[in-house]
Amino acid sequence: MKKDISDGIALTKENNSRIQLEDGIDYYFENGLMVFTSHFLLKRGYCCGNGCRHCPYPKIELQADEIVFKSTI
Repeated sequence: MKKDISDGIALTKENNSRIQLEDGIDYYFENGLMVFTSHFLLKRGYCCGNGCRHCPYPKIELQADEIVFKSTI
């Protein structure tokens, strides 16, 4: 599912609800790229599996080239 953050709102995966994003709390910009904070990632409620810098969800390594993200929340 594509996430729409162009208007400061992101969609959650589970129930397609919307979360209002706050600059400096939920995300910041670094070198022109939007970086989500662990605060937002926890609020979103799931791991997307893209290896986000501040992902609060634990990783489980299966093989050298394959990583699976598993939520404990």
